[in-house]
Amino acid sequence: MKEIEVKILEVDKEKVIKKLKDLGALKIFDGEITTSYFDFADGRLAKEGKVLRLREKGGTIKFTLKERFSKEQAKIMEEYEVGLDELDSMRNILNGLELKEIQKSVKNRLSYVLGDVHFEIDTIPDIPTFLEIEGPSLEKIKEFVEKLGYSMDDTKPWSVWDVMEYYGKK
Repeated sequence: MKEIEVKILEVDKEKVIKKLKDLGALKIFDGEITTSYFDFADGRLAKEGKVLRLREKGGTIKFTLKERFSKEQAKIMEEYEVGLDELDSMRNILNGLELKEIQKSVKNRLSYVLGDVHFEIDTIPDIPTFLEIEGPSLEKIKEFVEKLGYSMDDTKPWSVWDVMEYYGKK
């Protein structure tokens, strides 16, 4: 599945929530997400624009491979994801394949959905709250960026790693 998304930094969480509710968006998640990223010791996955992620969100475990296509106006990646029952077992499998946990993050996420567009309001310790908008096309994302009172000039085609690096937390 193709993932197309942008981030808007330093948002006013309450204003964004009000605008999303006014647009008719539905809240679908409010909680903590723990994510571990894996790569080989030589960093070959990162060099190839790939991300290997193990995530726990609200008691659900997902294992994901992402491959970057573009990082111009939006971050565009091909995403392959499966659900799992055993977090520690998957971590052991990855370690057995000589993949190492290179980054771990914990964030609080508030998720809304409106049609086929997803809105994620993320708060990571010591980083200002930011908004991620994911949709089926850049045009659809632009539509909702503007409906929320922003312009595409306010957006970043960044990953969460880029956000953390920007704030000196990587």
